Amino acid sequence: VQLQASGGGLVQAGGSLRLSCATSERTFNSYSKAWFRQAPGKEREFVAGISWNGGNTYYSDPVLSRFTISRDNEKDTVYLQMNSLRPEDTAVYYCAVDFRGYHSDVVRSRPGEYEYWGQGTQVTVSS
Repeated sequence: VQLQASGGGLVQAGGSLRLSCATSERTFNSYSKAWFRQAPGKEREFVAGISWNGGNTYYSDPVLSRFTISRDNEKDTVYLQMNSLRPEDTAVYYCAVDFRGYHSDVVRSRPGEYEYWGQGTQVTVSS
């Protein structure tokens, strides 16, 4: 079972990227998912999360109004649309699954509350 993140790259400040996180496990569609990021020398931090059916989303303050999280359970994929990118958005971005709430509307924000992680994708924003 894998969470495959993709879509990272190098972009100039003000640009956009869309990250995708696909899974081979359809049962993951029944749980909340989230994006986290980790910059060099920093702790992993919450970026955005979405409930199992997309009905509830939650964003960290630094990305609010610039990033949008969405999911397509038919495609077993969660997305992160990132607009107006800034150099401080540079990090490795990870997707994760929260197995605590089956069909729950709760979106958690602490890394320790997510049990399954994918490999990361690098996002680099140049000034």
